[in-house]
Amino acid sequence: MAILQVRGVDDRLYNALKQKAQIENRSITQEVISILGKYLSNPNPNYYNINLTREFLNLSWEDTRDAKEIVKDIVKDRINKKSFGEFNGIFN
Repeated sequence: MAILQVRGVDDRLYNALKQKAQIENRSITQEVISILGKYLSNPNPNYYNINLTREFLNLSWEDTRDAKEIVKDIVKDRINKKSFGEFNGIFN
């Protein structure tokens, strides 16, 4: 049987996983295996039919700022934020 080790897990993700495992009366390892098994046994069938490169190239956004201002904002945003923010009580 294979061994999977995951590092760098955000504390909120880990705590949410730990809480879900407790609710399901499982260990964290058992819960991760259960979640992965459920997801991989029933993936979104449309995901594999999408040309992701084409979808990416079709994205567009309009912004009146020049490139230097946009990069400055991105760098500032990355410095001032954590990896995950709040979203539905868990992530951003």
